[in-house]
Amino acid sequence: MSNISVTHADSGLVLTSVKRTQRVTPHMIRVTFSGGDLDRFAYKGFDQWFRLAIPVHDGDRFDNLPSRFGFGGLLKFLTLPKGTRPMIRNYTIRQFDDESGELDVDFVVHGTTGVAGTWAASVEPGGPVAFIDQGCGWAPVPAKRTLIVADESGLPAALGVLRDMPRDAVGDAIIELFDERDKQDVEAPEEMNVHWAIRDPEATPGTVALPALRELPLSDSLYAFTVGESALATGARRYLVGERGIPKSNVTFCGYWRIGKASPS
Repeated sequence: MSNISVTHADSGLVLTSVKRTQRVTPHMIRVTFSGGDLDRFAYKGFDQWFRLAIPVHDGDRFDNLPSRFGFGGLLKFLTLPKGTRPMIRNYTIRQFDDESGELDVDFVVHGTTGVAGTWAASVEPGGPVAFIDQGCGWAPVPAKRTLIVADESGLPAALGVLRDMPRDAVGDAIIELFDERDKQDVEAPEEMNVHWAIRDPEATPGTVALPALRELPLSDSLYAFTVGESALATGARRYLVGERGIPKSNVTFCGYWRIGKASPS
């Protein structure tokens, strides 16, 4: 579930390729894209995300993909012949370097399951990809304090927001991981308190973050941004709106994935 609005960017379908990969933490691989159509990509920062086309078959093509992923674009994609249709997954941009034209995306790799993480762990430089920019979910409203709640899948979004939000922002960020070693450096405003919440690797996402949220002294004047596994994102929203009386319009939430199912495509 999500209340994030999708933006159909003018850049349309962007074709590019892998320049390099780097394991930045034990369970996070950073894939750097470069070249191709990246010169017409407009970077906005924060939690900017895109629909990423990943090749999974030898015959996968990118030249016949739709330039947008509205209803018509999705219908066109679904009618492409099987065996030529890449896998589509949603990912957040970790950072973009205007000078070098390099774009970084962080992939969670936990075992050998899943499509995108497995691809990121094995892709070689030069590997082709394509993406459609879908804008930012971050949509703050005037409030005295800001709250961010995320798990490992929402880590790039949380870190991007903390990096780009106003330096006078005040509030809290709860970031839950299944391995403390996956922490990354945070460029947060001085008055944004970052709380790392570490759960057992076999525990359900939200097991630590949601109880930690209940312990926070929250202001009635609050804007919240909560992303990650569906139960974590919706659970945080349910608590904030249903029990703390925060207006629905003050809570941006998105379930990036759901236990037992692939990430949204």
